[in-house]
Amino acid sequence: MERITWDQFFLAQCHLLALRSTCTRLAVGAVIVRDRRIIAGGYNGSISGGDHCIDQGCYVVDNHCVRTIHAEMNALLQCAKYGVSVSGADLYVTHFPCLPCTKSIIQSGIKRLYYAMDYKNNTYAIELLEQAGIEVLHVPFDPRKVDFLASEKEDLVRELLHELATKPGEQEKIEAYTEKVDALFGRSEKVTK
Repeated sequence: MERITWDQFFLAQCHLLALRSTCTRLAVGAVIVRDRRIIAGGYNGSISGGDHCIDQGCYVVDNHCVRTIHAEMNALLQCAKYGVSVSGADLYVTHFPCLPCTKSIIQSGIKRLYYAMDYKNNTYAIELLEQAGIEVLHVPFDPRKVDFLASEKEDLVRELLHELATKPGEQEKIEAYTEKVDALFGRSEKVTK
């Protein structure tokens, strides 16, 4: 397995945190980083001890779930709770932040924002980030980089393709499957009889 970049490492942490989300609409994770060290993390969910969307359903007002605290806010609030400054730090998040989170990110002193996926990118949020001089970097996350069983999975699939190649008249299917496998694992291999 090749060594992943720092950006991919921190985004992997965000995706791992998102697995703790209690939101049924969108799972989001965020980490705050200073000097390549994670100082806080958060995921979107309800207040501590409160009802969770996964148990009670979303509480939607004006097309937004008001029960949920966003991942970015939870990470920032964790720092506030424990007296950790985020001034000059970086924030990594699975999805582009909403407008209220963007304003909190700016006010907190975050200097760089890294996000993996576009999500309803608000034009005013983008404008505010530019005005504040916050560097915004879209870094697509490649989950294949953190799949610990990728080699075993690929070996099994390639073995099945080779087995299929021994059947007469299956060449069209083999080519179609091979293209899908190559796209999934990010490389190509010729399958022959």
